[in-house]
Amino acid sequence: MTTSTDLKEFLTAYLVEAEEHVALANQRLLALEAAQRSGGHDARALREIFRSLHTIKGLSAMVGVEPVVAIAHRLEAFVRGYDRLGTAPPLHSTDVLLKGVQAIAQRLTALGRGEAASPPPPELLAELDRLDSTQAALVEQSGPELDLEPELLAKLAPFEVEQAVRGIRSGERGVIAEFFPSPDRAAQGFSINSVRERLSACAEIVRVLPRSLPVSPESPAGLSFVLILLTQASDEQVASAVGVKAATLKPFSTLRAVASPDVPDSIGAPAIDDEENDPLAAGVRRGIVRVDVNRLDDAMEELATLIVTRYRLARAVAALTARGVNTRELSDVVADNARQLRSLRAAIVRVRMVSVSDLLDRVPLLVRGLQRTTNRRVRVELEGTEAELDKSVSERLFPVLVHLVRNAVDHAIETPDERVRRKKPEEGLLRIACRAHSNTRLELTVSDDGRGIDRQAVARKAGRPVPETEAALLELLCMPGLSTRDVATTTSGRGMGMEIVKRVVIDELGGELELATELGTGTTFTLRVPLTIAIVDAFAFECAGQRFVVPVSTVDEIVEVDRAEAVAVPANADGRPNLDIILRRGHAVPVVRLANVFRMTHEPGTGQKAIIVRRAGLPIAFAVDRMLGQQEVVIRPMNDALVRVPGVSGATDLGDGRPTLVLDLVALGTSLGAGGSARSALT
Repeated sequence: MTTSTDLKEFLTAYLVEAEEHVALANQRLLALEAAQRSGGHDARALREIFRSLHTIKGLSAMVGVEPVVAIAHRLEAFVRGYDRLGTAPPLHSTDVLLKGVQAIAQRLTALGRGEAASPPPPELLAELDRLDSTQAALVEQSGPELDLEPELLAKLAPFEVEQAVRGIRSGERGVIAEFFPSPDRAAQGFSINSVRERLSACAEIVRVLPRSLPVSPESPAGLSFVLILLTQASDEQVASAVGVKAATLKPFSTLRAVASPDVPDSIGAPAIDDEENDPLAAGVRRGIVRVDVNRLDDAMEELATLIVTRYRLARAVAALTARGVNTRELSDVVADNARQLRSLRAAIVRVRMVSVSDLLDRVPLLVRGLQRTTNRRVRVELEGTEAELDKSVSERLFPVLVHLVRNAVDHAIETPDERVRRKKPEEGLLRIACRAHSNTRLELTVSDDGRGIDRQAVARKAGRPVPETEAALLELLCMPGLSTRDVATTTSGRGMGMEIVKRVVIDELGGELELATELGTGTTFTLRVPLTIAIVDAFAFECAGQRFVVPVSTVDEIVEVDRAEAVAVPANADGRPNLDIILRRGHAVPVVRLANVFRMTHEPGTGQKAIIVRRAGLPIAFAVDRMLGQQEVVIRPMNDALVRVPGVSGATDLGDGRPTLVLDLVALGTSLGAGGSARSALT
């Protein structure tokens, strides 16, 4: 009986793992290139590149993606050749290798869209052919390798071969000793660990290789350990340390390498029985399970339903209590349920969290391409990559990061000649740093040491007055269609980048965006975004008889408003709502009456509470009637453009079946034009 297996069911898992290895190959190629430019060689990076390509080839063959198999095989064979030679590939080959990895990534993306993977590009294959011919010539001229049995040589890493060759060239002898463990030898104090310790006094151990043997009187355990050594000691000293006879030692030396086009796949790949170097076994030991993010979304959706149900239950219990029913025990159950749901929410959120490094590790490759198209030299520094955030937030932030990095390289950082004239290093600096601003928000800064932003030039382009503050300058930069370039290039000049940054960070994520710039010195953009946006802690409050909620992460503080100490400011001709000014820690804070903003009828004297948020780093307060407490809410975003308004980020259900608006007070303050400063509120 035969059965057929539909490999399509493995496609999702294949894409996830293959894309991880593509990202790793890109990172290690950049590390290898950086080492070469500094005059060194990163043998570990070369080894990891080979392993990633080898894994991609194997996975692709398993699911029948032949174009990826063909590309990965060519790249793998090239890298493997230099890995065996113990040297780095030529610097110019990095471009071709990156193109090859990009070609693999493009075909993986097509598969993810349900399309077929296209054949390998002929121009890429031609470039690989040219590299192969260069490598073949190098192999013909290669230096000495070791006169070892093929099975032993195949298990030595390139750096171990290089270590042995270097030792022999410096006058040491190459010696092979074989130790057979047994109960009798153990009773005499000879075990593989004690042998290692004894040898450390008279020899340098290159590698210890286990060898499986038939059970015999010489090998009662069916096992031996082959020790590849470098030493200047006599055979008797080495034999005494190992516990064998001197006559059993075998010398080895070097010989001239013979080019062989038919190299078995086992060479350069981790040995099957070498668990320490087997990445697959390491993954099993870590207990990693890959889960489709859609399943996590489903779990979060079910949790959202449970949270709404909990509020309904709490309301029902409160109603029974109001009618005089003894609900003490039921209230305890509801309280326990609330704690359990909070713990469940924290657990699901932790599962959805991904490292910021997943977001930032792609930046060096992006900058490398921009340097070539813009004729810049840029050094990238990444800080705080250990922070975490929700995967959905990470995916939305990546386009933001791309636009900020493009602007920094193409607009801000000068060409090498210009930097020399300004007495700066030829190489510009781009620093991206992340840190947890609180347990609910992430702060991301993108800074450069370039020319800074010319306010007058921006104002001329926008046809507006010169901005007096950096907050006003940021508003101009985020205007749709505004670009400081006269001609659009492949990287910038269309006036869309900063508008997209503002829309994603402020409108979609409910975060903050700040700018700090100094002409001739550099520019820094600071983003603060919530770690997660699906279920959040929020303050519920009431204003003019209506209930609203605002995420806790956006609130700076909640204060009492003393009407006797507030200074009233009448409405201006531009339609700005009337304001109050209060003093808070010696600073003037404009207070906007939220009921007036939404044109709701309210009684005089209301608005005794104020919620303070920060817009562009400066405080602005919204007066409300009363606070109702803090609770978890499930935010349903308003994606329909017909119902979206500034300051309203979504809706939620507090358990009564009625929609309650979720406010983004930072965006609301921006739309009102209030809060830039107390002075601007008075004008």
